[in-house]
Amino acid sequence: MGPESSAVQAHAAMLQGVIARMAENSRSCKLWSVTLVAAALILASRLGEPRSALVALIPAVMLMALDAYYLWLERGFRRAYERFTAELHAGELERSALFRIQRTPSGMGALLACVRSPSVGLFHAAIIATALIFALAVLPGADR
Repeated sequence: MGPESSAVQAHAAMLQGVIARMAENSRSCKLWSVTLVAAALILASRLGEPRSALVALIPAVMLMALDAYYLWLERGFRRAYERFTAELHAGELERSALFRIQRTPSGMGALLACVRSPSVGLFHAAIIATALIFALAVLPGADR
């Protein structure tokens, strides 16, 4: 089975599609995080209660965790794609490997590394910091 085989090309396209969906899910997490935190900050501003902006931390943290999870899955599928192409080019690809998508497993350390990655950690840290700064902007007892 070579790279020109329609089955091999379909399998590669399937893996690429899964990887693209994980990247899109990650993008959606970021979009929802910005939207929900902005809405919470606007609501807190309109209510005149900056501390109520702390509620924005709940979706921000949850979406950060979900974003890290999608990146973790995407990295596993990328490793599966790399393994597939390596086997293909080495002439070791077996027919039974086609149309079975299994991401390469990785442990909790890899998931935590995704939280620390710039695309997840820095982005969501900025969102969380914005909510915290807004909530703590008015000191107790200060005049408005």
